[in-house]
Amino acid sequence: MKQEFTLEVNGAKRQVRAEPDKSLLFVLRDDLDNTGCKYGCGEGQCGACTVLLAGKPVRSCITAVSMAAGKPILTVEGLAKNGKLHPVQEAFIDADAMQCGYCIPGMILSAVSLLQKNPQPTDPQIVQAMQGNVCRCGTYPRITAAIKSASRKMRRAAK
Repeated sequence: MKQEFTLEVNGAKRQVRAEPDKSLLFVLRDDLDNTGCKYGCGEGQCGACTVLLAGKPVRSCITAVSMAAGKPILTVEGLAKNGKLHPVQEAFIDADAMQCGYCIPGMILSAVSLLQKNPQPTDPQIVQAMQGNVCRCGTYPRITAAIKSASRKMRRAAK
């Protein structure tokens, strides 16, 4: 039976009517038109559907909308501020880290989460943090370079 839920998506409160076990991914995409998160495997293994829920990366394909209600949700659409891309988004573009681009929204959000916790990660720490995100095009070296570049930009901006 459908219920009303209040979701805080990218800083805005949104009302949705959905089955409590409907995946957050499909609520975001189908009901709220936030199509940045992608359907990949549907099992929480590939990371294409990654969003930040209360600041932590989650796989929205296996997260029920009822579990997300009342918590801040950040999608890739919410990263840019005042028309300016987030430093991680800029770094991914500068490093040419995307080929097909399908995995990139999830990769970017996982990288943002990593850099919030660890502003200066080592290569092994980046690899560990990005384990849940699969890039079928294999641009992992460029993704790592982008994260390191974003780390430097963000640290300079914080000074």
